[in-house]
Amino acid sequence: MSINLSEQEQVRRQSLAEMIKMGINPYPQEAFEVNTTAAEILEKSPENPDNFKHVSLAGRIMSRRIMGAASFTELQDSTGRIQLYFKRDDICPGEDKSLYNIVFKRLLDIGDIIGVEGFVFTTQMGEITIHVTALKVLSKSLRPLPIVKEKDGKVYDAFTDPEQRYRMRYVDLIVNEEVKETFVKRTKVINSMRNFFNAYGYLEVETPILQPIPGGAAARPFMTHHNALDIPLYLRIANELYLKRLIVGGFDGVYEFAKDFRNEGMDRTHNPEFTVLEIYVAYKDYRWMMDFTESMLERVVQQTTGGTTVKVGDKTISFKKPFPRVPILEAIKTHTGYDVSGMNENQLRELCRQLDIEVDDSMGKGKLIDELFGERCESHYIQPTFITDYPVEMSPLCKRHRDNHELTERFELMINGKEIANAYTELNDPIDQRKRFEEQLKLSERGDDEAMFIDQDFLRALEYGMPPTSGMGIGIDRLVMLLTGQTSIQEVLFFPQMRPEKIKKVLDPNELKRFGIPEDWGKLILETGITSLEMLKKEKSTGLLQKLNGLRKKNKLDIPALQLQELEKWLFAVANK
Repeated sequence: MSINLSEQEQVRRQSLAEMIKMGINPYPQEAFEVNTTAAEILEKSPENPDNFKHVSLAGRIMSRRIMGAASFTELQDSTGRIQLYFKRDDICPGEDKSLYNIVFKRLLDIGDIIGVEGFVFTTQMGEITIHVTALKVLSKSLRPLPIVKEKDGKVYDAFTDPEQRYRMRYVDLIVNEEVKETFVKRTKVINSMRNFFNAYGYLEVETPILQPIPGGAAARPFMTHHNALDIPLYLRIANELYLKRLIVGGFDGVYEFAKDFRNEGMDRTHNPEFTVLEIYVAYKDYRWMMDFTESMLERVVQQTTGGTTVKVGDKTISFKKPFPRVPILEAIKTHTGYDVSGMNENQLRELCRQLDIEVDDSMGKGKLIDELFGERCESHYIQPTFITDYPVEMSPLCKRHRDNHELTERFELMINGKEIANAYTELNDPIDQRKRFEEQLKLSERGDDEAMFIDQDFLRALEYGMPPTSGMGIGIDRLVMLLTGQTSIQEVLFFPQMRPEKIKKVLDPNELKRFGIPEDWGKLILETGITSLEMLKKEKSTGLLQKLNGLRKKNKLDIPALQLQELEKWLFAVANK
């Protein structure tokens, strides 16, 4: 495969070769001992300068100012950036000045990773700086970074194209400092939740990702095949049924931060692979779980942001408990003007069509109510609100309501118009559970590809007896979006799912041979920046002749100068291929 290198990439490879010739390993094996960070130096050295008389630091070169025998460089490590001062005679105390004159000044580039030793001082301009006394190359960068420039408060050449940023997250993290902060906050959110659960004595567990039956949610699964067992398997759509098996087994409380997978659409709030927290606690109900959830979220927001309010666009969202609690049928009545509590499936379908909500004949009563709420009510709940008491058709795994058997003991937590959490008083009656699964099977036969499968082993577990239990799931990605002010799920996933990258086919000198173009001239054609036959067809012969003969001279090739007649013969062959 031919690699078409830009001029900068070619220069960097030449620098790499020159370093190796000088006996410098640009990718050394041995560890480089670091004893501080950029952030620590900037924060602590003004008050304790004696602690920073010998520092050892490693990071990436982000800018350089070369000034003869002395130069400045900006180094970026995992904590931030700091200025380095290089003086030729300090890093090259002997006769040989090549480390400074050749390696530092000519062969190092922005993006290269270096290790330095030295001492901290403050420049006349008042900037805390490391005076470098030793330099080591740790990794030579072969591709140039996008250079983000700032002048008079304006940013130029920013690396902002979303597709490039998500596809090359490694570059995004290097040049856009605020991106790293989003992911640091994500980890803080998860750690805060974990600490909250652990304080209650609940056990973090792991359950299968490959499952024989994709249970625990209504969603379309990804399917694969296990060759040794010769059986179909599914990537889990939820971990609910396995966690409940553990409650049957005798644990009082279990939780898991799980990767789930759903073979459905992709948009600003949905990715096929996503992170969910699910927790199940024995001898509790959904009312207890509401209290538990609002306490947990108030604590998480406080520990993550330093307060109990979060700014999302022009809205201020308060996580101060308690959160309002609104029954779903009451919410639909409030925002549509219709009381749907006594409506059958046909009446609900007609109402949806009357309200211009897209529905089809495969949708049962539960799906239709879900569409009504999603299309007409969700967006109204900006402040944290528990939407409660869902119809039984919407909740196949949930216990019937203690006061109204047409409803279930379920809540969804809505924040900023989106569902963040979903919880039940769990169904532990194995006979009722079997009937609910059979109802789901009928929906599947009508063409609903998101209807639940019947999990016979889970039913068997319930028949051994599951204590009264409450369970709750939280979409971690959506919660992090909320707490970091992001509007797209791709901004809170390191590597979101992307369409396959369109890789441009690079022209190969061997491909040009079939048009009578010798390999040496083929290589020079590529060096002019021509990457395809289509580009070559558009070239004017006189201009291309001048470029090619210029490169022949520059590269000191031992071949005769190209004649116009010969070039035109090649171009004619290409044009008539």
